[in-house]
Amino acid sequence: MKRWFGQCLALLAICANSLLFHGSVFAQPAGADLTLNAWLNRVHQAARQSVYTGTFVVSSGNNMASARIWHVCDGTQQLERVESLSGTPRAIFRRNDQVVTFFPQSRVAVAEVRESLGIFPNLLKSADTSIGDFYRLKLLGVERIAGFDADVFELAPNDRLRYGYRVWSEKKTGLIVQLQTLDVNSKVLEQAAFSELQLDAPVNVGKLSRSGSTEGYRVLRPDLQKTTADAQGWVLQRTVDGFKAMGCYQRPAAATSPNNGQNTMQWVFSDGVATVSLFVETYDSRRHAREGVTDMGGATHTLTRRIDNWWATAIGEVPAETLHAFAQALERKK
Repeated sequence: MKRWFGQCLALLAICANSLLFHGSVFAQPAGADLTLNAWLNRVHQAARQSVYTGTFVVSSGNNMASARIWHVCDGTQQLERVESLSGTPRAIFRRNDQVVTFFPQSRVAVAEVRESLGIFPNLLKSADTSIGDFYRLKLLGVERIAGFDADVFELAPNDRLRYGYRVWSEKKTGLIVQLQTLDVNSKVLEQAAFSELQLDAPVNVGKLSRSGSTEGYRVLRPDLQKTTADAQGWVLQRTVDGFKAMGCYQRPAAATSPNNGQNTMQWVFSDGVATVSLFVETYDSRRHAREGVTDMGGATHTLTRRIDNWWATAIGEVPAETLHAFAQALERKK
């Protein structure tokens, strides 16, 4: 349960920025011919430019988590603060790609650079982007959500390797007010929605900026080092349809398992909407007891697999079938 709430808070932070890379859309006339790439580009711009405060709620089965969000765009600078209202007290402050997570009970702050926030627009700028080959967009109608009239869109997958999404976009500004993640049978796995929202809120930029101060906190800075899978001795023998490698990093042992003594590789893939991470570390029989798939709650799955003297973990908001495809394709270079 504690792990699930932590994941939900991370989801809230992501939704506040780009709403899972498909979070808001500029208002379109009903029935407008809107291409998927055009819609996704509007998503990116609207999510960056919106100014708002609100209470965001994530629900999955019988579990629920909520947070308070402040978001402002001051010129080229985006500022954001997300405070948990359930589970372990914590707050996430973001200035562009600089992210600090505060744990007030322990007075610890974790400062990171989250380059993955740029995955979505970078894919659209790529000459070989193929998002439209794997998703299709449909305007379903108009509904009133959280006190706002919203256009309802469905982003439906063309195969069983990814989930679908139903998105409610506020008519006037395009800001998302509700988002559902759908399984391959269109069953709702997870829902994220504003229960209270103020658009064009009078956010005090100076006060919001000062909320990112780490004074009085012990600051941890995980030392992520850019690398390549090839340099680390790993390869995917088969690609997974639609997913492109977006980056590869080394995580020091202290940031993952202090008993390991070895770095962990993280290899990130995205199809422009969904993201999968492959983690590879040295096998340790004391910690790595069982291979298989774990349902983390909602749309998130993990899959673990031993590869000779290595332990691989695939994690993402994708069907278990997709993680199997990644795990079976991952091989140590000969």
